[in-house]
Amino acid sequence: MTPGENGPSTPEDDDPFGYLYADGQARGAQPPSGGYGYPNSVSRVRTVGERQYGQQPPQYGQPAVPQQQGAPGRPNAYYQAPETLPGGTPPPGRPQTQPAPSRRGPNTKGLLIGAIAVVAAVVVGIGAAMLNGNDDKKKANQAGTPPTQSQSHAPSPSGSSSTAPGELPKTDASALQLGPGVTTASTTKGAQAKGGSYVTGFNQVGASVTWTVNGIPKSGKYSVYVGYSVPGKDATATLTVNGTASERPVGLNNWAHAAEGDYEKGWTKTYNWIQLNKGTNTIKLSCEQGNQCDALIDQMWLVNGWVNYSG
Repeated sequence: MTPGENGPSTPEDDDPFGYLYADGQARGAQPPSGGYGYPNSVSRVRTVGERQYGQQPPQYGQPAVPQQQGAPGRPNAYYQAPETLPGGTPPPGRPQTQPAPSRRGPNTKGLLIGAIAVVAAVVVGIGAAMLNGNDDKKKANQAGTPPTQSQSHAPSPSGSSSTAPGELPKTDASALQLGPGVTTASTTKGAQAKGGSYVTGFNQVGASVTWTVNGIPKSGKYSVYVGYSVPGKDATATLTVNGTASERPVGLNNWAHAAEGDYEKGWTKTYNWIQLNKGTNTIKLSCEQGNQCDALIDQMWLVNGWVNYSG
């Protein structure tokens, strides 16, 4: 080894363009033919797939371990086809692998039937709650404080009852006990009493008609009806049952909507809730101080219970 030389060329001293210089040619550099320009230079060219990542490269000066090849016709063990990579596509001519059939989805029909059943159960529950609420409200009303005796009510246009009015006594004007100044007449048409009779002269304080009722089957609640006519304006009277007067006046209203002064078109009826004893009772309709009693009276009758219909 001559002075200035460092011994044989090492890979880091290789110059791929050494054959272009005089000193490189003096060292035997030749144009490249697969490696670098120097003799015995280390070739870094590798066959595709030969390099294995994760392994130590061979030490300088040691021969590289040849790559173990697979069997003829079989791919190298370390080769990975591009179609196996995510998003890869197979080369032309190679059949594509059919994807595995997907699993069946949920049974939507069964879910729909279940949802309908739940909704139906909720609706039934709400209906039952509403029915129970109505029953409770009815019981509460029945258990509440009864209305004032002889409370007057307007007759409704129509109605029905389990008990027919004919089962209890009924009276006409001709059978009533008349008070001072009160008489019967039949000149005004429209009265429902026998012979078209009615009580007149009721429009004065102290006037009264009394009905003695016999044969009441049991003590309890009853409704008394009064047939009357007013001349196109409302009237009032006082109802007394077995000596006890009602706290509120009886409303003899112009339910027929008759014109003023027209008694013939003013015939109608009203009812009041009362309490009667078993056997005989007295019911009196009178014109007291503060009443407006311009009315004709033709009939009175009873029905069982406190009703809410015209009778």
